[in-house]
Amino acid sequence: MRLAVFSDFRIGVVQGQEIFDVTSVVPVGLDELPAQRMNWLIAHWSGAHSRVDAILRNAQPIPLGAVKLMAPNPAPPHVFAAPANYKKHIGELGDRAVTKKGRSAREQGFFLKAPGSIVGPGGVIALPKQSTRRFDHESELAVIIGRAGRDIPRAKAMEYVFGYSCLIDATMRIEPGVGEEERSMRKSFDGFTPLGPFLVTADEVPEPSNLLNRLWVNGEIRQEANTRDMIVDIPELIELISSVLPLSPGDVIATGTPDGVGPFAPGDSVRIAIDQVGDMTLRVVERDVASPRPY
Repeated sequence: MRLAVFSDFRIGVVQGQEIFDVTSVVPVGLDELPAQRMNWLIAHWSGAHSRVDAILRNAQPIPLGAVKLMAPNPAPPHVFAAPANYKKHIGELGDRAVTKKGRSAREQGFFLKAPGSIVGPGGVIALPKQSTRRFDHESELAVIIGRAGRDIPRAKAMEYVFGYSCLIDATMRIEPGVGEEERSMRKSFDGFTPLGPFLVTADEVPEPSNLLNRLWVNGEIRQEANTRDMIVDIPELIELISSVLPLSPGDVIATGTPDGVGPFAPGDSVRIAIDQVGDMTLRVVERDVASPRPY
């Protein structure tokens, strides 16, 4: 099933070029916290799935082009991210690299991105106004966790996966000797985590370790790789993260980017496409207002 969030955090099921509103499956109490609707649905999916199917039988189709899609999970509890998880990516950033000496996600672990940096396919990647820093794209498969767990062994890890989405990890690069901010900060500007266009449930992606992942800037392909090339696969990532703290329904894991990482600038168009998962395009813009602390 392809789930989406649209127009004031309503929940939809996407079929072809139509979307069906199934928001009524979520308790009305969440009308006060609409961004949490998807987290509730994920956490209660085992009981709610049949009710979604029942709503679909009578729901009226809405043309997909008539709605504004938001991130399919607009407010995950955590956004975990794997650094240096493709061999060809290691070292390609030269002196701008943070992960040194050929280490990978296996040795480095994970870092966090701010959930508030998430934006959907209807949004934009907004760069700081008048910045002279370099900003890069990173194309990644996102894993969405389906149930709570701690100390999950990799042999059972896939039981905790709810589904998948496309994710762009936008990044402000360090400038050695000038700007060397923490990784989580450089990757957490507003709009720096595009997620979408849909949340595709795990049953529709039987082989997540064999998916073509591509990214274009202004129609020019920049990144192209297969998820089988990941150094640390999805089960090991779940084992690693859950050994540190509990995973929660709705958590997002960005599984790392392949080689081909490069800069983008205001006016550019960035497209990500992952087989069986989705395809979305976002514009890169400059913020209208300069921050009191420039970057």
